[in-house]
Parts: sequence; structure tokens; C-alpha cells
Amino acid sequence: MAGLFDYEFQLEKINKHQPPLQKLNKIIDWEMFRETIESALEKEDRKSNAGRKPYDKLLMFKILILQRYYNLSDEQTEFQIKDRLSFLDFLGLQIGDDVPDEKTIWLFKEQLKEKGLSKKLFELFTSKLISNGIVAKEGTIVDASFVNVPKQRNTRDENKQIKEDKMPQSFEDNPNKKAQKDCDARWTTKGGQREYGYKDHVASDQKTKIITKYEVTPASTHDSQVVKDLIDGDDNTLYADSAYKSEETEQYLESKNVKSKVIKRAYRNKPLTNAQHKENYKHSKTRVRVEHIFGTLTTQMHNALNLLSIGIDRIKSTIGLTNLTYNLVRYEQMVRLQKVKLI
Repeated sequence: MAGLFDYEFQLEKINKHQPPLQKLNKIIDWEMFRETIESALEKEDRKSNAGRKPYDKLLMFKILILQRYYNLSDEQTEFQIKDRLSFLDFLGLQIGDDVPDEKTIWLFKEQLKEKGLSKKLFELFTSKLISNGIVAKEGTIVDASFVNVPKQRNTRDENKQIKEDKMPQSFEDNPNKKAQKDCDARWTTKGGQREYGYKDHVASDQKTKIITKYEVTPASTHDSQVVKDLIDGDDNTLYADSAYKSEETEQYLESKNVKSKVIKRAYRNKPLTNAQHKENYKHSKTRVRVEHIFGTLTTQMHNALNLLSIGIDRIKSTIGLTNLTYNLVRYEQMVRLQKVKLI
């Protein structure tokens, strides 16, 4: 029969492979998030003293970070925590300890959504990186990626009403049907390919590739429409592809004293000059660094922008946690490679 020493010996062998979550535990002071979470959810705990004592809020938060890193469903999150020693170790649990079930995980995510906590926690960590000089904001790169969600099977008339921001009467008449419908996601076309869902618009520090701001919109929202939400007077220089090039954007950047290094584009009967081509090439070498972020979300974080959630409020909350998880992973990597100091 396996005993405590067998468990510790097996865990030691696992940790020799340096699992990604254990790397985070070595670097991240998780307690920095406790006060923000507990103060926001304190009233939720006071509603009832009956039943089992609530799980530690920081434990639940770390479960969501684990979930976003591996892009797991609530059911799979519960199972994998029970099944994998490395997950238990990351959470400070041992075999036999009580593990939150999938419903508890879902309810905690709903609480974070209702309180808008995902963005607050994202901003908390980002502000620490900025205040400690890790993110200097000497240059900012803006880009967006599609967030894919389950496609809806609606009638033509229902889709017409949804496009007009109206709730179809057939949904109103059937609450169960309405609960399963996403009336916020939109279709759009890019590069000849149809996309359905939302967009994760990010502003990232050009030196560290840390996400400094983000906005979530339906997929049909043009990239240039969120520049004012992502860039302000604290930014020094903006790097972006030609989708962000417009007279309105240039005027806004000028009003904020932000240098524009947005890629210029040619127009009919107005091709780019050789000097403009060279300038675009120079700026593109910096702008392309943002692709590292979306590459990490796709590969290392297991297609983290492919979600099963519906409704823009849940998507915003989930993407906030996803972008925070990316920043935690990126910061750990920089510390481990001795590129930045430990905060």
C-alpha cells in the first residue's frame, strides 16, 4: 500500500521535469491577489452560514489560473485536479484532500463575472509590473485575435433580429432555449475566411511582450474602434498593422502625444513610396512581436481563445483571466531567464 513517502517520492520525480505551474509557484506571490478577491466576495459568504464552509478564495483563484492555462472545462478541471499530482501540488493539496467540484468552480467564476474581478485582478498584477519598472511603456503594440465560441443554430429570422440587437420572441417564450443562446457573438470575414465569436484586443509592451491593457468585443468590431480604449497619454509610441490606420486614429494619437508607427497602406492610384516601404519594414520588425502573445495562447496555453462559454459578460471575464494567466507565465519566464528582477 502506498504511503506518504511514496507520494513525496513520486512528486519529487514529477517536479524534476519542471511542470509549468510549479514554475509559477516559485515566482508568483499569490497572496497579492487575496485582499482584492476576498473583499469583493465577502458579502457573498455572509448570505448564508448554513452548509459546508466555503473554500479558500485564493485556492479557487489558482484553480481558475490552472483552468485557463490548460483550457479545461469545469468537469475536466475537477477530474484533472483529482487525477494529477502536479495539479494537487500547485494548489497546495494532497491526495485525499477535499477538491472543489465542477459546480463550485462554475459558481466561483460566476461570482468573478458579476463583480468584474477578472479585469481588476489583471490590472492589479499589471500595475505591479509597471510600478516596479518591469514594464516601462516606451512602446506599445496593439493587435487583436478572434475568440471562437460555439456556433449558434438559429432561424434566418432569429439571426436577423439578433443582428438588430433585438431578443427573438422565440427565445423569450422559452427560457431554457434562451439560456443556451449567445446573442452577443457576431460573424465577420477576414482574409476570405468566416469567423464567429468575439475579439481579444490587446495592447502589449513592445520590450517585454507583457499585455498592459485589453478589450473584448464581438468579432465584427473593427480593430481601429478600440484604439482609444487601449492607448492613452502614458503610452509613448504605438506600433500596429495597417488595419489601425485612419485619420481619426492619427488625430487621437497626436492629441495624446503618442508617436504613430502604424503600418501605412497603399490606396488605389496611390502606391507606397520606397521610403514608406522601408519605414513599414522597420516598424513591422517591432510590431510582429505581438504574435508571440497569440502564439503562446494557442500553443503553450492549449488554444486558450477557443471557448465553450456564451454571452459577452462571461467571455470578458474568461478572457480577463486568460490574459492575466499569460502575463503570469510571461513574467515567470523573464525572471527565470534573468531578464527582469523578482517583484
